[in-house]
Amino acid sequence: MRTELLADLRAENADLDSLVADLDAAGWATPTPAPGWTIAHQIAHLAWTDDRSNLAIDDPDEFVRQRRESEDIGVDAGAAEGARAKPGELLARWRAGRDRLQAALAAAPADGRLVWYGPPMKPASMATARIMETWAHGQDVADALGVEREPTARLRHIAHLGVRTFGFSFAVNELPVPDVPLRVELRAPDGGEWAWGPENAADRVSGPALDFCLLVTQRRHRDDLAITAVGDDARRWLTIAQAFAGAPGSGRSPQA
Repeated sequence: MRTELLADLRAENADLDSLVADLDAAGWATPTPAPGWTIAHQIAHLAWTDDRSNLAIDDPDEFVRQRRESEDIGVDAGAAEGARAKPGELLARWRAGRDRLQAALAAAPADGRLVWYGPPMKPASMATARIMETWAHGQDVADALGVEREPTARLRHIAHLGVRTFGFSFAVNELPVPDVPLRVELRAPDGGEWAWGPENAADRVSGPALDFCLLVTQRRHRDDLAITAVGDDARRWLTIAQAFAGAPGSGRSPQA
């Protein structure tokens, strides 16, 4: 399972790399849908997170110390600092950090717990989170460049994380976590079906896997997606769903 995850993480990084590798300085400065973030900010954020992941694996005590000292510093600061580097230097940093992380996750004990900003996680969970974040920030880069990406089976990892964070999405918004079964049925890129939860659940969500992943990473507004929900809790979830850790995301405005 971890071998598959790491192969998909490598592929997701490679796909994004192909979008930015040949950009000139003006291309790196292209604004993305994230307010105040250029393409350079998007890659700098991924490089920063890979660096933090490597530290969490290599020296968890130092990671915890730095986390405590920098708890008031948001992700924008790390992205802004990295974006000030020359494009070639930033690209090299991102490539080196992600390669280090691939090796570190492959070598980490499968049942070990890695410290992080939320609860400790297993290496497989960290790899899944990195796939999700790389894909999500890659979507911002693709949108900035006017590129339409072909959805792949790697979306299953993101969809799985999106389903698993059902309760978290309510908790992070300081809302009661629903105590109801949930069924999620998604149409995979190859036309098959991916499903989670009991078949007889009253609360249900369905639609294309791509649209669901855009929803839970908050890269598209709910109104712009072909996602349907049945049940009050399922409908409420679609307005707050987030597969990423941290404070509630601001989401995106509906497209004109």
